[in-house]
Amino acid sequence: MKMAIFGATGQVGSVMINILAESNLKIDELRLFASPKSAGKKLSFQGEEIVVEDSYSGDYSGIDVALFSCGKAASLELAPAVGKAGAIVIDNSSAWRMDDEVPLVVPEVNPEDLKKIKKNIVANPNCTTMIAMPVLAPVRDAVGIKRVIVTSFQAVSGAGVAGVKELSEQIEALGDNAALLTFSGESADTITPETFKAPIAYNVVPFAGALASDGSGETDEEQKWRNESRKILGLPELLVDCTCVRVPVFTGHSLSLHLELQNDLDPETAKELLTNARSVVLADIPTPLMAAGKNPTFVGRIRRDATVENGLAMFLTGDNLRKGAALNTVQIAEELARQG
Repeated sequence: MKMAIFGATGQVGSVMINILAESNLKIDELRLFASPKSAGKKLSFQGEEIVVEDSYSGDYSGIDVALFSCGKAASLELAPAVGKAGAIVIDNSSAWRMDDEVPLVVPEVNPEDLKKIKKNIVANPNCTTMIAMPVLAPVRDAVGIKRVIVTSFQAVSGAGVAGVKELSEQIEALGDNAALLTFSGESADTITPETFKAPIAYNVVPFAGALASDGSGETDEEQKWRNESRKILGLPELLVDCTCVRVPVFTGHSLSLHLELQNDLDPETAKELLTNARSVVLADIPTPLMAAGKNPTFVGRIRRDATVENGLAMFLTGDNLRKGAALNTVQIAEELARQG
């Protein structure tokens, strides 16, 4: 297999390179692409130095599978061109997720959708959506799901390098005065946020993404979670209410889920079900630190939700840069190879 990574010098692109090195894929050739300003850099892969090519002026011929992590605008422009040259593009941006002719795939959930690739493009879900799918799919198969109420707790790395930098700088700026300032609320007066809507250090911000243009009051992150979950799970009428919250964590998105199920599923049976689910690990108290650098979704605090009939509540967490982005992209490539 001849592979390429677009956006190879970025945060997710670098994780893709590492995961490819760990994967079972037999890679005959790997080419790396990035923005013009990064072209000419050298990156290492399995002991080999690879020169980064310009995404916009490169020759795309001969590529079998291209992993994209170069942003929505670049993907809208480049993915059709790379696909036309013969490659299957696996795109990590939001550009193609809701296109009816582009499958949106989590290999543990809907690998059969890879048989319906019409544009030579496969979409990778949003990182927050992704982490829940290996958990929700077996529950759907066992008892059916009517409604999901979800609150996310999203790491700053979900906003890219700028998000990580902003949290680091704010922590440093507050320094030894952090406790005093945060107890009094004065830290809000000493910090000017840029990436987030409010100071993120020692704080939580109930707003992730951009405000949706439809007047609903939702953010695009919240709408992505609903729309993408419906498409991946094959439940177009699934009722979803989502609140996305940014928290001062560097890596690892977490989710609090309250499910209304079609049929009863008691907590002990749910634990048995999830114990046998692919890419899921049970934990008494799942935390982002537990998930950082690891592949599975960790799930715990499984209990009844007595506010609805057949209610079930749980808390889960996963590494947003691995399974939430880079790992799933590579796993789609592995699934394509399995399917021939």
